[in-house]
Amino acid sequence: MNKAFSFFALAMLGCMLSKVQAQAPTFDVQHYRFAIQINDSNDSLKGQAKIRIKFLKNVNAFQLDLVKQQAAGDTTSNSGSTHVRNNQTKSTAGKGMLVSSITEDGKNIVFTQEAEKLNINATVTAGSEHSFTVNYSGIPADGLIISKNKAGHRTFFGDNWPNRAHNWLPCADYPGDKAQVDFFVTAPAHYSVVSNGLKIEETALPFNFKLTHWKETAQLPTKVMVIGAADFAIDHPGDAGDVPIYTYVFPESKDAGFKSYAVAPEIVRYYQKSIGVFPYKKLANVQSKTIFGGMENAGSIFYFEESPTTKDIEDLMAHEIAHQYFGDAASEKNFGHVWLSEGFATYVTNLYLENKYGPDTMKKREAADRKVVFGFEKRRQTPVVDTLVKDNYMQLLNANSYQKGGWVLHMLRHKIGDQAFWTGLRNYYAKYNGGNAYTSGLQKIMEQASGKDLKQFFNQWLYTPGHPDLAITWKYNAAKGAVDLTITQKQAVLFDVLLDLQIGKQADTVHLKDKTTTVQFKVPAKPVDIKVDPNVKLLASFEVSEGK
Repeated sequence: MNKAFSFFALAMLGCMLSKVQAQAPTFDVQHYRFAIQINDSNDSLKGQAKIRIKFLKNVNAFQLDLVKQQAAGDTTSNSGSTHVRNNQTKSTAGKGMLVSSITEDGKNIVFTQEAEKLNINATVTAGSEHSFTVNYSGIPADGLIISKNKAGHRTFFGDNWPNRAHNWLPCADYPGDKAQVDFFVTAPAHYSVVSNGLKIEETALPFNFKLTHWKETAQLPTKVMVIGAADFAIDHPGDAGDVPIYTYVFPESKDAGFKSYAVAPEIVRYYQKSIGVFPYKKLANVQSKTIFGGMENAGSIFYFEESPTTKDIEDLMAHEIAHQYFGDAASEKNFGHVWLSEGFATYVTNLYLENKYGPDTMKKREAADRKVVFGFEKRRQTPVVDTLVKDNYMQLLNANSYQKGGWVLHMLRHKIGDQAFWTGLRNYYAKYNGGNAYTSGLQKIMEQASGKDLKQFFNQWLYTPGHPDLAITWKYNAAKGAVDLTITQKQAVLFDVLLDLQIGKQADTVHLKDKTTTVQFKVPAKPVDIKVDPNVKLLASFEVSEGK
């Protein structure tokens, strides 16, 4: 996702967020086959999910995630995020999914539904694989956004992050379970349907309906499995190697959308060269009704409705395309490590823009991100790796996960050097493409690439709240032709960092690890001032004063 734009206001999101499985899972989904029927008469859908599961333990019953149809009068209103675009407080009365049957090999399976769980009674053994077919219907409470665009035309857009897929899909709705997916969408014939993977079939049906089949063979978490159905104008602005890139926009946005989205092939080519092979067989950039500024659905990115005319479209697309590598292909194991998605996308975007527009662009963006981090820390003191959040994962979409996560990578790059950093980045992607990582996995790979022990670095920047808050006092010593500096760490927990200083034309670096550090620098004359962190390399706040 992207929340880098100031006009993404704090919003109320009415959604149902279920708790991620804390215990070791009993199964691993291998493949989903979702057959979805939508229509223009109402918001009800009919679904059939065939789910192939490998069991990791002997069990007599197991659970999938699925929101049950609620009784009339029930409502849900949940907390907000700066990441969400539109104020939304949604009534869920009468919404949710009602399961009519579950079968295996044509035999009925006993089941029950809870508020957000589908209990399936099946005796299975560890190591065995079973395919269950779930027939269900209902009006999605969330997850599949059925609405109208500004032209008044009806649209359907999956919007699953973080664990909202189970509002309309029976699934294992957490990032640690990844699977292949096929979507078979039956819709009125005037819609174009876009989804993950490659389009395998598009067949006309009676009564002016159409069947569209999309197939994704890469391993995906449910958060980035989607369909989109709308009246689209479609363009093919180019390829990146053997990856075809498409534009899907509403017909009313055709001219602006085709032009602004055409930057995508250039972005993909840069990432292919710098990071590795693009993880999916195609990329579609789609104007949509997502609640986010951009949503990084695998191979089918959804952007907010006004995106074709936003001036920051290149930044936004660079961020979402970076997510194809980090967050989609290489995913966090659980939401506490979501910075491995959002921090990476934030910094990789800055790397792309630095490569295209020069180092001053990187400095300006990191300086701006630093201010955002400090503003957030005044309101909330939590570490970047925040494992205390157990259910409302929207609150993790904050400056810690985005800007501070990006800053950690920025400082890591300067600590170990460009060559080791890029080697580590490529190796991390290569190892976890199609899988899941904890922060410790990144640390190990970066240590291997650099030959350095990074335990202290990762501990202080990712597992410790706050940042160095430095009071710097300097005094010119005429007798010795030198400047005496006293640097004090004002925060409670001390950091071990290197601080760059520029005194006139002389550049120096000071190692800080104690509460107070005193140093002396020879200078030809009394300096006019002292520049602290001139190249924007340290996530720290500074207060500089001349002593008497």
